[in-house]
Amino acid sequence: MTRTPSPPTEPDDPPPGVTLRILATTDVHGHILPFDYFTHADNRPHGLARIATLVERARAAIGEENCLLLDNGDFLQGTALSDMTAQPGQGWLGPHPVLRTMNLMGYDAATLGNHEFNFGLDWLRETLRAARFPLTCANAVTRLGDDPTDDETLMPPYLLLDRELRENDGTCHALRIGLIGLTPPQITTWDHAYLSGRLRARDMVETARAWIPVMRAQGADLVIALAHSGIEQGPEAPMMENAARALARLPGIDAVLAGHCHRRFPGPDHTGTPGADLAQATLHGTPCLNAGFGGSHLGQLDLELARRDGAWHIARHRAALIPAADAPPRRDITRALARAHAHTIRLTDRVIGATTAPLHSYLALLRNDPATQLVNDAQRTVLAEALRDTPHADLPVLSASAPFKTGGRGGADHYTDIPAGPLRLRNIADLYGYPNTLCGLIVTGAELRDWLERAAICFNRITPGTAPQPLLDPRVPGHDFDVIDGLGYSIDLSEPARYDLEGKLVAPMARRIRDLEHAGQPVQDDDRFAIATNSYRAWGGGPFAALAAGGRVHHSSRPIRDLIVDHLARRGTLIPMARDTWRFAPLPRATVEIETGPGLRAHPQEIAALGAVDAGLTERGFLRLHLSLARMASQPSLANPFKGAYLRH
Repeated sequence: MTRTPSPPTEPDDPPPGVTLRILATTDVHGHILPFDYFTHADNRPHGLARIATLVERARAAIGEENCLLLDNGDFLQGTALSDMTAQPGQGWLGPHPVLRTMNLMGYDAATLGNHEFNFGLDWLRETLRAARFPLTCANAVTRLGDDPTDDETLMPPYLLLDRELRENDGTCHALRIGLIGLTPPQITTWDHAYLSGRLRARDMVETARAWIPVMRAQGADLVIALAHSGIEQGPEAPMMENAARALARLPGIDAVLAGHCHRRFPGPDHTGTPGADLAQATLHGTPCLNAGFGGSHLGQLDLELARRDGAWHIARHRAALIPAADAPPRRDITRALARAHAHTIRLTDRVIGATTAPLHSYLALLRNDPATQLVNDAQRTVLAEALRDTPHADLPVLSASAPFKTGGRGGADHYTDIPAGPLRLRNIADLYGYPNTLCGLIVTGAELRDWLERAAICFNRITPGTAPQPLLDPRVPGHDFDVIDGLGYSIDLSEPARYDLEGKLVAPMARRIRDLEHAGQPVQDDDRFAIATNSYRAWGGGPFAALAAGGRVHHSSRPIRDLIVDHLARRGTLIPMARDTWRFAPLPRATVEIETGPGLRAHPQEIAALGAVDAGLTERGFLRLHLSLARMASQPSLANPFKGAYLRH
């Protein structure tokens, strides 16, 4: 099918002629009602309940028969409603809230994202039985064949939807629409504990290239890729995580619905991306949408079709991303979820302890963080107990964890901010929002140093004498900044990052990690340690090495969130403090700028302790701080005002 791009139009302005309107969501992550289960803030500007109203409007404007509503994956995980209430053992006996909502909205089809696998293959199969819409995923494979078309796949590799499209004058035209679902092949790494020996993954581009001719041979007039995959600038490579650009270049694909990276397309996030035309909403000439995340936007792609030489082709296309904030929640969905919503509030309001001071993540990428310390202490305690009476009992036990909510693509309110007072289950779910499980590994000193080099890529290289310089690399998510508790080390930002975001060695001579010590002694390359970490990291999630493949000695089946709850219940009142673990190496005449949440202004004593200057808010609402790296390095007490143990029995 040929394509003639045209500029985007207003979402309520359907073009003339035979038009297929594709409505798309992606990375919903369990966000249905406009309610924050962590903070209890209501009237949030996102969620499927709001999107449902936009879908009704879009269907009414052009005719429901001319619309397809599609989801691009990562819909089952992400909020307390989906990750706690909807899980076994939590007392909820009703339908899965996300699937009930999607059924009510009348989705036509969906594919699987990587987070669909977070709770295991058996859970996924059982849960998806409630979906009243078909699912497709071509590269999640239960048995590999000689080529993708010989594989046995977890879900149908493609779908063929037959539709009668109506012209403005009432004339109807038959159209067969092919949908192929694709998910990052890294699922077998990120959820290795669940998928090992049960599921394999193929390269997305290889898979699509093999199946497109099959779909065409079965009469597909139009082929749409539901690609749970991002739009990145880097070169193509086998088994790419973010392959939307490569897929857009494949002959036979007429449109790409992208996702996974939590960015919007078209939008400024992709300015300068090779092959991206933001005005035309195309990647390499192929219409493309990425509708944000968390139910922030409804993607709308209008394809005006014409018939020539016995085949349909796209004469023009128009794209729009419609903000969910523009619509009220649909009342039938609010009513349908009332019981599940109330159950979630009761469940997450359970008090498990107390904290004498606030816990927040506003400064977690700048200093030793009490909240990250809490996670590390819980992990270390569990692993030390597990290794007692084993051959590894005499090894020093360390723990690695990272802050999970540090702004970035999530926006200026994407931070943990737990007030002093009662600690509730929802606070711990806020602090540790992923269903990761605990792994114990045996590592060497050399592997620890390499681990920390990979964690330090979140910082830009800083040059003395120029100010202020951005401290953080915006491409690197905060959850890649692992802090290894039980060690002491400094980070030298005069050096470039040794690795890139994909974990590729890019600066072999660079070494940011300095003065690596354990118990006051330098760590030698052949020293051996036990380390507690999460399952995602242990198997190579992010830019890290998959150390579990050769050194795993423990694996817990319970989510780390539950281990933290147990830890707090045993220990009592929390006095938030953090040990001096890491610091910036001295860098004279270097002033940096960091963007953080404006909620930090409620903690002026912490800003003052850093010697930071409040430089105002950015256009996106982030708080800018200017501070001296030299001052922080020379006065550790300023870099970390919380010293010592943090729990009172």
